[in-house]
Amino acid sequence: MTVTRVIAVVLGGGAGQRFGAAMPKQLLTLDGRTLVEHCVAAFGEAPGIDEVLLVMAPGYADEARKLAGDRVCAVIDGGVTRSDSVRCALSWLSERERPDSTGVLLHDAARPLVDQRIIADCVAAVRTHDAAGTAVPTSDTIVVADDGVMSHVPPRERLLRCQTPQCFRLSVISRAHELAAADPGFTPTDDCGVVLRYLPDVPVHVVPGSERNMKITYPADLAVAEALLRA
Repeated sequence: MTVTRVIAVVLGGGAGQRFGAAMPKQLLTLDGRTLVEHCVAAFGEAPGIDEVLLVMAPGYADEARKLAGDRVCAVIDGGVTRSDSVRCALSWLSERERPDSTGVLLHDAARPLVDQRIIADCVAAVRTHDAAGTAVPTSDTIVVADDGVMSHVPPRERLLRCQTPQCFRLSVISRAHELAAADPGFTPTDDCGVVLRYLPDVPVHVVPGSERNMKITYPADLAVAEALLRA
C-alpha cells in the first residue's frame, strides 16, 4: 500500500541527564530558540510533512505547547526511556492514522540542526521503503573491546554513525516495537536497531546524513552548534 501521509515525530521526552542541566536539555536555548523550537520549525516548514507530533518529558507538555504553538498537531507525554517515548507516539498515531499508508519520521529533539535536504530525502525514503535511517560514514577507526582489551577492528569503509530522522511505515515500526516490548532482555536505543533485530526480513535503507546534524549531548556541544549556526 502506498504511503499517503507522512508524520514527523519530534522526541523530546528525555531528561538529558548526561547534559547535567536543571531542565530537559531540549528546552535549553540555542540562538534564541529552544532545541524543540528549532526541530519543530524545521519539520513544520518541510514540504511533504503533513503534521508534526511532539513528545515531551512528563510535566513539560504545557510549556512545550506554548513554544510550539499551532506548528504541532499535539504534544504528548513520553515515557521513562527513549523507546517508551517512541511507543507512546506510535500508540497515539495508530489510533488516528492508517498504519499501512502512514509514514513516520522519528527525530531526536537533541538534533536541532537537521536540514531540509535530509528531511526531503527521508520523506522520499519513507514513500519508497518500509524502513530507512539517516547515517554518516565514520572518519575514526572503530574497535571492539572486551574487558578493556581490543579484540577486533571492523572495516571502516562499512561503518556508519546513525543519526535521525529514522523513517518507517507506521505498521512496520509499530510491530517491531511491539515485539521489542515483549522482550525484557533488550533495551533499544535506536529504532533502526529494533527493526533489524525483530523484523530481520525488512531491509533498512540508508539516507545520507550530515556532520552538521549533530546531537546535543554535553554542554560543549551547544557552543559547537552555535558556531555552526553562525557559519
